[in-house]
Amino acid sequence: MDHLDALESQSIYIFREAFNRFDRLAMLWSLGKDSNVMIWLAKKAFFGHMPFPSLFCDTGKKFPEMYDFRDRYAAEWGLNLILRDCPPIEEIDPTLPPAARSAARKTEALKRAIAEFDFQAVIAGIRRDEEPTRAKERVFSPRGVDAAWNFKDQPPEFWDQYNTDFAPGTHVRIHPILHWTELDIWRYIKRENIPVVPLYFTRNGKRYRSLGDMDITHPVASEAATIDEIIAELEQTRVPERSGRAMDSETEDAFERLRTAGYM
Repeated sequence: MDHLDALESQSIYIFREAFNRFDRLAMLWSLGKDSNVMIWLAKKAFFGHMPFPSLFCDTGKKFPEMYDFRDRYAAEWGLNLILRDCPPIEEIDPTLPPAARSAARKTEALKRAIAEFDFQAVIAGIRRDEEPTRAKERVFSPRGVDAAWNFKDQPPEFWDQYNTDFAPGTHVRIHPILHWTELDIWRYIKRENIPVVPLYFTRNGKRYRSLGDMDITHPVASEAATIDEIIAELEQTRVPERSGRAMDSETEDAFERLRTAGYM
């Protein structure tokens, strides 16, 4: 097995553990490269289909290319897609910085969907190398009341032994690609020929490395027009992956406040 085979095998194991442990399970789909890889892995884990629904929390501010991608591949991949609109900004904590407050709309929509469908666990496509707060996560991460995350009180996960025995009523977030890097994602996309939103490729000398809402996501300078060129660029760059996300440039604790409150 090569490096990508090992990553794939571990993620498939996590998917199967989650499905075995939780009866009411859903997977978040953001339309980005990471969540597309997750769908691909889930379909591999369950022999061509996903035995649980995918959930898309819509801010109404995604790029047109993202909505086109959603409509096409939800059908092509045979997804059981749950669509839920995010609440208006007026319902969100006004003490958050502007971009973080906008992003928090997805948190509130997710909480409402969890309550509506009584999901015991939700699968999310975060990675430890994306952002320092996410580096504190566990693969099977218990949440408190109202989906709150206490990063100071997380179960140990030694030697890939995951704790799936939680007290009744505990909500859990599951992260099958937590151990992947951005380069791993793109190398796997190339190997498996996984479709991605075209915004990841250069237009007029700029491209998006991370996709979010139009008003709080910005492209980075890049001439990478193919997956091979993206991989070559990432092997050299020192620019952070989320440098185009406005909320990552706001107050130091903004992202941690979002994550603590239940943000993906």
